Amino acid sequence: MSLAIKVPPVGESITEVVLSRWIKQDGDYVEMDEIIAELESDKATFELTAEKAGTLKTIAKEGDTLEIGATVCSIEEGGAAPAEKKAEPAKVETPQPASKPAAETKSDSYAAGAPSPAAAKILAEKGLETTTGTGVGGRITKEDALKAQAATKTAAPASAPSKTSAPVPSGARGERREKMSSLRKTVAKRLVAVKNETAMLTTFNEVDMQPIMDIRAKYKDKFKEKHGVGLGFMSFFTKAVCEALKEFPAVNARIEGEEIVYNDFADISIAVSAPKGLVVPIIRNADLMSLAQIEQAVVDLATKARENKLAIDEMTGGTFTITNGGVFGSMMSTPIINAPQSAILGMHNIVERPVAINGQVEIRPMMYVALSYDHRIIDGRESVGFLVRVKQLLEDPARLLLGV
Repeated sequence: MSLAIKVPPVGESITEVVLSRWIKQDGDYVEMDEIIAELESDKATFELTAEKAGTLKTIAKEGDTLEIGATVCSIEEGGAAPAEKKAEPAKVETPQPASKPAAETKSDSYAAGAPSPAAAKILAEKGLETTTGTGVGGRITKEDALKAQAATKTAAPASAPSKTSAPVPSGARGERREKMSSLRKTVAKRLVAVKNETAMLTTFNEVDMQPIMDIRAKYKDKFKEKHGVGLGFMSFFTKAVCEALKEFPAVNARIEGEEIVYNDFADISIAVSAPKGLVVPIIRNADLMSLAQIEQAVVDLATKARENKLAIDEMTGGTFTITNGGVFGSMMSTPIINAPQSAILGMHNIVERPVAINGQVEIRPMMYVALSYDHRIIDGRESVGFLVRVKQLLEDPARLLLGV
């Protein structure tokens, strides 16, 4: 008796998945609950497990797009783990003598188009193509060769390659094609949709990171000893964003049809680079969290992202996004809004630059920050005010603790 293994429901918004990889092969014996394949949706990768022990009979192929509930494979009762086969000695094939080439037939020197000895010498010396013969039977005469030589001398040299043209370097010019993953296709569609459907604009500012770096240098060891996680920049930025969102609620809102939906909570999406592409897990109720709780949430979500273990509900929703291009060395960028949200904050790398502090030039660790926003819902005053408030909170971290 066989048991059909079908694509399980993986989320309300997901209607199909792609069979990305067979971990077990057709005819293999599998144990109950053993992982047999990987399924990939537009948001995450899922593992398909055997629902009973038996022999695997594959139905779908790698790369197939399957609807929820479609049969992926079946498991037949019985069978056993295949015994290892003894290696057989390689067969040595005796090389067969190559067949002799057919004998070449000399062309008739008096055939049509054959040059006379004198004509052949002229053509060879001047590197000329064979010309039309006017001799007996179409034979090329000495006069034919001389005429061809004269015609070449009078030809325009325009077609000759320029002596000053740069040589074209030789080398491998290969290319390869790969099918876009379901995740990459979805990301591509959403990014294009955002650019086409929103009035996206970006405003910039810069932040002096010295105060935060001083706090981290002073308390990072005690912080990790007490909370078990490091004190990074993301927790400071998340707290600053949550405070600024309270003052500028339009930045935390979204458009649905002809209505603006305002959120009285802050679910902060954190852009994370995963093996199969960019994912954006969410820190729920970040506005109610401490720095330690935010750092722990970031570590947990980033670990799951790298291991392709994020659940659908961990990437669904979100009211505002933070992305950190600085980890890759980006100095400045214009991040694209994570729809249906209305704004995204871009962090960048920290560079020591000369700045004016109280009338004096000092070298400070500076970071450019960028806020991309949907101008349909967020005005310039609100976008600039929001970013200035974030800057103030980061440059005076005590405000984050005192709420002022």
